[in-house]
Amino acid sequence: MSLSNGHSYLAIPGPSTMPDRVLSAMHRGSPNIYEGELHALCASLWPDLRKVAGTTQNVAAYIGNGHATWEAANANLFSKGDKALVLATGQFGLGWAGTAKSMGIDVELLDFGKSSPPDFTKVEAALRADKEGKIKAVLTTQVDTASTIRTDVAGLRAAMDAAGHPALLAVDCIASLACDEYRMDDWGVDVTVAASQKGLMTPPGIGFVWFSEKARLACAQSDLRTPYWAWAPRADATEFWQYWAGTAPTHHLYGLREALTMIVHEEGLSNVWARHEALAAAVWAAFDVWGSGNPAIAMNVADPADRGRSVTAARFGAPHATRLRTWCETKAGVTLGIGLGMAPPDDPAYHGFLRVAHMGHVNAHMTLGALAVMDAGLKALSIPHGSGALEAAAQVVALAAGA
Repeated sequence: MSLSNGHSYLAIPGPSTMPDRVLSAMHRGSPNIYEGELHALCASLWPDLRKVAGTTQNVAAYIGNGHATWEAANANLFSKGDKALVLATGQFGLGWAGTAKSMGIDVELLDFGKSSPPDFTKVEAALRADKEGKIKAVLTTQVDTASTIRTDVAGLRAAMDAAGHPALLAVDCIASLACDEYRMDDWGVDVTVAASQKGLMTPPGIGFVWFSEKARLACAQSDLRTPYWAWAPRADATEFWQYWAGTAPTHHLYGLREALTMIVHEEGLSNVWARHEALAAAVWAAFDVWGSGNPAIAMNVADPADRGRSVTAARFGAPHATRLRTWCETKAGVTLGIGLGMAPPDDPAYHGFLRVAHMGHVNAHMTLGALAVMDAGLKALSIPHGSGALEAAAQVVALAAGA
């Protein structure tokens, strides 16, 4: 028997669950793109996009996904043959490195594996070894969507400064923006990339690149830049079409406007960060209890300080993660994320990993409900686990919410 009929819950790390308000805002006929309401709406987005990234500097928007923003950042940062130092903590750090390499950028890769944050002593050593200053930029992910490792961006900037190296710092915040605390200017970040479909609660289709004036000047002669990817015409647009190098993603803009209103003007960014912190802690509390009765169940990242607040990667032992994901979706209407990048799909070990997203438009009953379904699935499938996970998660929520 299936109990999945009703409103399903998508607990994958993007596209994330969208608010009804965002969906309603998008449910309209095509607007006039030449003047009027859409122009005013678009102008209202840029100040809020700067606030979400913690910057007063430049923002360029692109019709595209997160991979598009990698290419946009690469095209503006580098000339062919320039060198990038890429810090990889999972699938998406490796992906950004691969994209850069395919564009003719000389990539030096520091791969820290799938369960550990960057070792800043190694980063500092690599920069100190670059006596000729060939490394133009350091690229990293704040939260790798696959491994869910969180990088201490301020700590990375400190390591770069300690090395006395002039490299720019570029950060992928695709899985973390409007979920984890992020302060671009305060932390000395020169380039930030993100996309609409995760913490910003809008459908996939818009990518963003924030860049400092320092980056603009340092990269003024970069020769990988093409008319479409060039960030300056978009950031400095004097005509509406220039924001998009053509026709605007009209309906996405209405949805994004509503999402930013909810994040920036109603809940407030600090409260958004606190909500994600609390819901992530509730998920971790449940996993700690499940794992107490079965050592095969554990989160991918051991230290809570190194975990993203938007998504949790975990192992259950093959084939139990796939069994549990299938049960949750078909029997109870909760879709969990696959264990991306932890093992090849044709390797039996692939079926031992999954991810639980808690990003964007999520609240206590959504997160606790997903955990309750997982707990029921563990029981239904006779997967050994510790008892009391739901009580532990509920206690975290109760303490965070208060009276």
